[in-house]
Amino acid sequence: MNWKHKVNSTLKDLTGYTIKRSVLIPPPPPVAPPVVSTRAPGDVVRPPADPAVDRLLSEPVFVLSSVRSGSTLLRVMLNCHSQIHAPHELHIRRLAVDLPTEPLRQAMDALGHSQSDIEHILWDRMLHRELVKSGKKILVEKTPSNVFAWKRILTCWPDARIIFLIRHPMSIAQSWHEADPERRPMEEALRHTLNYMTYLEEARQRLPGLTVRYESLTESPATELGRICEFLGAGWEPGMLQYGDRGEEFVKGIGDWREKIRSGTVQHGRPLPAAEDVPEILHDMCRTWNYL
Repeated sequence: MNWKHKVNSTLKDLTGYTIKRSVLIPPPPPVAPPVVSTRAPGDVVRPPADPAVDRLLSEPVFVLSSVRSGSTLLRVMLNCHSQIHAPHELHIRRLAVDLPTEPLRQAMDALGHSQSDIEHILWDRMLHRELVKSGKKILVEKTPSNVFAWKRILTCWPDARIIFLIRHPMSIAQSWHEADPERRPMEEALRHTLNYMTYLEEARQRLPGLTVRYESLTESPATELGRICEFLGAGWEPGMLQYGDRGEEFVKGIGDWREKIRSGTVQHGRPLPAAEDVPEILHDMCRTWNYL
């Protein structure tokens, strides 16, 4: 018996305790707090003071839609046009700037810029850069969450043009649920997608624009794309129907990525649900959009 065992044996006889070696685990490294942009005091959301100077982009096009409404299909077909650039979802409204010090805020104020003014300049520069790189003339942005910021988008670009993309409300909810059934139970899918639809309909009631039905787009794509091209002042091009020829990449998080869109061809939408299969929570929206 070595001395450690002897000490432990004696200690146990005297006190009932023994000494055991412990392993010291170093604490985890500190985690830096997330960077959160704060609003400067007195921030004002307003149109450009001098549009000719403050905006590089002219008449950008925004597709306002709910999630799971076919916006990726519309985007890739528009992007096949020789004069229309429709990139993946850009989530431009999430681009923010921070003015963390009083001297910086004072400097921007002296230039006549609020924090939102600077963000608008950043948004405009980013979209204009993408359009210039494409070599085309018309920029289309289709991030579905833009429906929650349509007022600010129109404040940033008062000359923006709007395409409203609608789909049967029940088909929207079912599609969103089926994309991840375990994490998106149907009850949640109904509430979640109805929120998008509600904001979308508010924009439709208050803004001029072109309304496109997903079902019509998939059943008669040439006709619907012709309407859209006329609205945008661009001639119809048959190559818009062959989006699969471009080798488009589909990435989760910035657009649809599932098998149907990857097929490269326009496919008919799911059969419309029977009226008795539509939950009451969607009845008003179905009537508003003439699906009931």
